Amino acid sequence: MLTDEMVRLIRTNTAGMVATQRADGRAAVSPKATFVVLDKETIAFGNIRSPQTMANLRRDPHLEVCFLDVLTRKAVRVGGTARIFHRRQAPTLLIQAFETVWSDYLDRMSAFVVVAIGYAELILSPAYDIGLSERDLRAHYRKKLGLNG
Repeated sequence: MLTDEMVRLIRTNTAGMVATQRADGRAAVSPKATFVVLDKETIAFGNIRSPQTMANLRRDPHLEVCFLDVLTRKAVRVGGTARIFHRRQAPTLLIQAFETVWSDYLDRMSAFVVVAIGYAELILSPAYDIGLSERDLRAHYRKKLGLNG
């Protein structure tokens, strides 16, 4: 599902906007900044303080996540089905994946949400359509954000 480019973007921009559905049918979007890529068909995030997202996923495990690289104007949209593992039930390999990347936050994680990816899409800014390169966009937005020098 995930290409090498998508994996790189997610690992570099680990904050994803998670979209779930509330009980009344309204959309709910919440940022989660503890994502890991487990393999090309599975991502996960650690739950630190997301009671509404967790309630939404227990009721309906379908979700979408969008990761954005603001400098290159590229995004990855992932959709799939979530499975919640409370910390005491989590497989050792899952905990180890979070230890590798998020060891400073691991004690605060009460659960892990593992997403079996059903679809993934790389989204490019229309700027690429007019001939701008990733290098051009990165330089422009670094300057705009005051990141040069």
